[in-house]
Amino acid sequence: MSREAPARIAVFASGQGSNFTALLEAEREGRLGKARIVLFVSDRPEAPAGRRAEEAGVPTLLLRPKDFSDRGEYEAAIVEELQRQGIDLIVLAGYMRLITPVLLSPFAGRILNIHPSLLPAFPGKDAIGQALAYGVKLTGVTVHIVDGGMDTGPVVAQRAVEVLETDDAASLAQRIHAAEHELYAKVVAAWSEGRIELDGRQAKTGGL
Repeated sequence: MSREAPARIAVFASGQGSNFTALLEAEREGRLGKARIVLFVSDRPEAPAGRRAEEAGVPTLLLRPKDFSDRGEYEAAIVEELQRQGIDLIVLAGYMRLITPVLLSPFAGRILNIHPSLLPAFPGKDAIGQALAYGVKLTGVTVHIVDGGMDTGPVVAQRAVEVLETDDAASLAQRIHAAEHELYAKVVAAWSEGRIELDGRQAKTGGL
C-alpha cells in the first residue's frame, strides 16, 4: 500500500555514524523516497554521529542509560519522544544496544537494522572478523526487521560482498560499508513508499 504523507524517520546510532551520514546524503539527493529524517537518537552523547546530526540540523535526543534506573525507564523516555514526534519508522544505524519490549512493542514491524553479514550467518559482534576467521568466500550485508532477538528478525534485503584472498578486516569492511550505504537508503525509500510487505518471515519488496 503506497503512502501519501512523508514518512517521519528516527535514526539511532552509537558511534561514528557512517550509515547515518549516508542516509542524510541520500535524503539530500532525493534517494530516500518519501522518508524524512526528523530525529536522531543516541545513547552516547559524545559519539561523532551526534555531531553529524547537529551539523545537518537534525533534532537530537541524547540520553545516557546510566542516568535511568533501568533499561525499561530509559526506553520509555525514548518512546515518549518518538510518539510526540509522530515517528513512523526507526532506523538503527550502528546502535549498540539490544531493543527491549518497551520500545519494540509500540513500534513492532517498524524498526530496521543493518548488519555486516549475510544473516543468519555471523550474527552479533565482529561479523567481519567472524567471516574472515571462518574463511568464507562471500559475505555481505543484511537489512532486517528488528524482533526480540539479536539479528534474528525477518530479512528485508541483502547484498553479497566477495571476500578476497588479500583481504584483512579493514579492506573488507570498506567494501561492506559501501554496500551498506547503498542498500540501506534503498530499503528506507521502499518502506517510505509502502513497497515492503511482511508475511511472517517473508518480506516482499518488489526487488531491491
